[in-house]
Amino acid sequence: MKQNFNISNLLRSNIKALKPYSSARDEFQGVTGNMVFLDANENPFQNGVNRYPDPQQNKVKMLLSKIKGVSTKNILLGNGSDEVLDLIFRAFCEPNQDNIITLPPTYGMYEVLANINAIDIIKVNLSDNFEPKVESVLEAVKPNSKILFLCSPNNPSGNSFKASDVEKLLNSFNGLVVIDEAYIDFSNEKSWLERLNEFPNLIITQTLSKAYGMAGIRLGICYASEEIISVLNRIKPPYNVNELTQLKAIERLEKEEEVANEIKSIIEQRTLLISKLKTIDFISEIYPTDANFVLVKVDDATKRYNQLIEKGIVIRNRTTQAGCENTLRLTVGTADENKILIDTLKSI
Repeated sequence: MKQNFNISNLLRSNIKALKPYSSARDEFQGVTGNMVFLDANENPFQNGVNRYPDPQQNKVKMLLSKIKGVSTKNILLGNGSDEVLDLIFRAFCEPNQDNIITLPPTYGMYEVLANINAIDIIKVNLSDNFEPKVESVLEAVKPNSKILFLCSPNNPSGNSFKASDVEKLLNSFNGLVVIDEAYIDFSNEKSWLERLNEFPNLIITQTLSKAYGMAGIRLGICYASEEIISVLNRIKPPYNVNELTQLKAIERLEKEEEVANEIKSIIEQRTLLISKLKTIDFISEIYPTDANFVLVKVDDATKRYNQLIEKGIVIRNRTTQAGCENTLRLTVGTADENKILIDTLKSI
């Protein structure tokens, strides 16, 4: 258990003093059966979405609580993980003063959000095998370093970081450690949710966009201490997750067996895809992956990317990312899509 950590020491002063907006649905949370709602200036004619959505998404959180084994008090939902990450920036990072630490190659939105919020970025590149260089990270920390971002399984490399490295960073860094677990459902490694209560500076983000197949509804999830969640709830927009998103999320979360079967199929296809990629002569390396994608090193990434585009196949060229020269990122598709990819790779 990390000792002597006080979240208020990291909060921006204006956030400490902020009086949050109180929406009509925040003020009234009683029985809704036969109530007459004349408080929120809504259109009174029923069409299924004429009323404002639950600002706290309680039904969705209850399902997530059951599935993940985490209290609803430790959950915040957002309009995609990007909104969740932006809220963290706005709560804890003082513009033109604080900085964050990222470990390239990594998810590009950390840098975009830092730039939007006028936050400096300290970059400590991952090792050649895409692992955190723990001592280098800790040496890079400054007094105004507020957040350390760890993407595990990492995007774009696909590997999960060693638990011992992550634990050392959690214990040694006095700011917030955000572990982005967008791809955790495809990994054999345990989620850090199991140890959430051990680290008051730990924030975990997940999503329904990947394993749950709900990219179109934009629902991001944040797990953290009650203190951190309380802060984020104070600054989030009152109705940040719309009614249709909540309904679709509930519908999907209730289909645990179906989701599990899809994840199993994707992992099986990943194994098969990797075995086939080994037969492609211009692929020189296939990196270990715990995600639903595979990073490969090729002879000329831009050339191969353009060839695939011409054949009607869209992938990601990651050659401009740190440590990713001449690499392509291939998402695991259906059996038919993967066969088309392999056949096309062989033909070019």
